[in-house]
Amino acid sequence: MNTSTSANAISKKDYVFSISIIGLFFFIFGFVTWLNGILIPFLRTACELNDFEAYFVTFAFYVSYFIMALPSSAVLKKIGFKNGMSLGLWIMAAGALIFVPAAMTRTFSLFLFGLFVEGTGLALLQTAVNPYITIIGPPESAAKRISIMGIANKFAGAIAPIILASIILKDSKVLQEKLAQAVDAATRTTLLNELSGRVIMPYIVMAAILVLLGLFIRYAPLPEVDTDAEDTVSGESNAKKTSIWQFPHLLLGVVALFFYVGVEVIAGDSIIRYGLSIGIAMESAKYFTSFTLISMIIGYLLGIAFIPKYLSQVTALRICTILGVIFSLGAILTPAHLVFSMSFIDIMTFKSIQLVLPVTVLFVALLGLANALVWPAMWPLALSGLGRFTKTASAMLVMAIAGGALIPLLYGKLAVIFSTQSAYWICVPAYLIIMYYAFIGHKAGK
Repeated sequence: MNTSTSANAISKKDYVFSISIIGLFFFIFGFVTWLNGILIPFLRTACELNDFEAYFVTFAFYVSYFIMALPSSAVLKKIGFKNGMSLGLWIMAAGALIFVPAAMTRTFSLFLFGLFVEGTGLALLQTAVNPYITIIGPPESAAKRISIMGIANKFAGAIAPIILASIILKDSKVLQEKLAQAVDAATRTTLLNELSGRVIMPYIVMAAILVLLGLFIRYAPLPEVDTDAEDTVSGESNAKKTSIWQFPHLLLGVVALFFYVGVEVIAGDSIIRYGLSIGIAMESAKYFTSFTLISMIIGYLLGIAFIPKYLSQVTALRICTILGVIFSLGAILTPAHLVFSMSFIDIMTFKSIQLVLPVTVLFVALLGLANALVWPAMWPLALSGLGRFTKTASAMLVMAIAGGALIPLLYGKLAVIFSTQSAYWICVPAYLIIMYYAFIGHKAGK
């Protein structure tokens, strides 16, 4: 279906199909994005980096959103949501293929370039998909729809690091011992080259899947949504508005989203390295990102159950920001030596795993619960009443994802200067800024 339609005109059949397709996209977002939690310690070893240098993984990936979001908006205006989604998948496939020469030469800058290209494809996808899911149904239930998408996203994110770790970090303890015992540079280089080469096949497979998905979307009957028509549908006329800068609730939303993405990335991508830094073996630490994302899934399920029937989107956002401050302080102030054990089944081997989990790490994982409903609530609040400005506004919100580039990098610098635990202090002011938007900022100019 190539004809454009307003959100209210979409049939139930098209609505269900569209939601299913967008759910698939959010799964892809999660799978690709949360691989960074494993890539950080992996590349730290393979490319012989320190903590600060390793967090350029998140910088390269997320800075692409800032650089490419507005060009993505221009592309979407020209080719539409549907074709933009296909193009985004193919760009991501190109980024995945760059990992092949990067791994063969063990060149960190080439890995970063591949991550930047992957992020470019995701920027195009995010610019298309987030406003699409926001306006395709009733605005009061937008957070609920995005929460459903979030489950697909975080479920993929929960399994992705476990799958990749089982391939590229297998027998990591033995490898670390061999590296420690390597007395000559040639032996060490051989071991590191072998480690680096482990990412080649997974990323070739990923590229092939992304190309096929792009072809599927290109020919799927996914309806276009005419955001220009939303000016008349929404009941809020923007006839007198001439610029995106005339919507202060959007501009403040961009700032708040910048800090939110920063703390979300810290919670998911720093937790494995944090566990390793306080003495937890990789056999246990490789599951930590999954715990963060499982706690996010729990938050999404609560959002689906309670929004909008029992909680408004704004109230959910306020609760999340308060929990963010509490859990951040818990991660910072809890002694690292306080641990407990738990058992669960590894999804790759189906064997029972006995896991050592420090309480401070548990608080970092619980930031996933605090983060869960921030993104779903902020998008509809920030896009409220934007009408024909929706694509440009969406691009600005996607630019805010650059918070995932800068704030984790700052976390890495603080970890080098102070400690990996003290570096979590950066989360507290970030949540306070999001809290301001939740209580006050979203009403600006209305």
